[in-house]
Amino acid sequence: MHIDFFLERFRRHADNEAMIWRDKVYSYGELLNYIENDLSALRDRLERSMVVSLEADFSPQSAALMLSLIELGCIVVPLTDSVAHKKDEFKRIAQVEATIVVKGDEFTVERTNIAADHEILMRLKHEGHPGLIIFSSGSTGESKAAVHDFLPLLNKFKVERPPARMIAFLLFDHIGGIDTLLFVLSNMCLVVIESRNPEDVCRAIEKYSVDILPTSPTFINLMLAGETYTKYDLNSLKVITYGTEPMPESTLKKIHELLPQVKIRQKYGLSELGVVRAHSVSSDSLWVKIGGEDFQTRVVDGLLEIKAKSAMLGYLNAPSPFTDDGWFKTGDAVLVDGEYMKILGRRSEMINVGGQKVFPAEVESVIQQMEGVEEVAVSGERNSLTGQIVKARVKLSTDESLADFKKRLRKFCKGKLENYKVPQKIELSADYMHGARFKKLR
Repeated sequence: MHIDFFLERFRRHADNEAMIWRDKVYSYGELLNYIENDLSALRDRLERSMVVSLEADFSPQSAALMLSLIELGCIVVPLTDSVAHKKDEFKRIAQVEATIVVKGDEFTVERTNIAADHEILMRLKHEGHPGLIIFSSGSTGESKAAVHDFLPLLNKFKVERPPARMIAFLLFDHIGGIDTLLFVLSNMCLVVIESRNPEDVCRAIEKYSVDILPTSPTFINLMLAGETYTKYDLNSLKVITYGTEPMPESTLKKIHELLPQVKIRQKYGLSELGVVRAHSVSSDSLWVKIGGEDFQTRVVDGLLEIKAKSAMLGYLNAPSPFTDDGWFKTGDAVLVDGEYMKILGRRSEMINVGGQKVFPAEVESVIQQMEGVEEVAVSGERNSLTGQIVKARVKLSTDESLADFKKRLRKFCKGKLENYKVPQKIELSADYMHGARFKKLR
């Protein structure tokens, strides 16, 4: 059985808390009951190895359904309401043969008229292995459907962890969210939140004495800008992990100064690779060691490449991104110092100003230190003289005029950034510049 080690663990820790959902604590024994009931129901309605969309958010029922589908050797396509406008498209690309929709504690199952025939899906079906299809955010183009064999992804969760409470921040259909769920089921407790705004997250940390917060740099910056951390008791926090995008150095140093008792760790994960083992030099450093058992790294022309046993089998709707010798080209530009590296950002987001390289995170790191700046997104814009110029979109908490803010920004950046990195075009925005995954939209 694919989930034997989970079931054995749940039996041994039957009285331990597994999840806090809608203000109620659910034990591992109760989660085990969900799984037993779901397996019985699904065996009557599904065939083994079907491609099944699981339309849900975190809950005891959705966690049990995820494990039940793995046990049945199904290929799971998790989908949340954050992609509601793309669900039909995603299900078509994934060749979904049945849909499960979870509403609260109940779920429905419907078969489709589709018969999956993609070569990658057929390989999983032939081998009888459960699979996982994750769609990228599509922030720099069309969303890609990455197909994983679930078995290599499960291997790292066989290690049992000491009890702790972790917030379910990353989305249920995000590789980081799946990683959080399976990691917590190693004998920890998942705290499910109603929304992911700083107020609700900090309130949940205080209310449930949360130990671990997996999140993104954008969220941390919003929490700092709104000073939400001053309104709630966050002393229970032991670890904050961050990933999904480059961390501005100013944001990292500020959160470390404000919460010195918290270990702040960088994570590295991609839809195509899963979450890779990473070790930060310290809580206030952007230098990180990526790799270890089951992972290898190399840098080619300044770009990070990774070879991993948990790497996807391929895309359903795009060419293979692997080299001939099996390395995945991440597209992330890095600096290297011995075993450690510093992630600068995606090469595709790099701004070329007359031959000079500018990475958005470096400019954002400076501007975010300015009083009244709630959020900033930096990108390149075409220019006939220099090829590109640096553009900054800024959301302010003040009523400052654009003209006044431009003067203040340029004065503030003087001496902190080289002239070619200082934004030549500045726009004020009334809206935040991040998506549902709290990843910056440039």
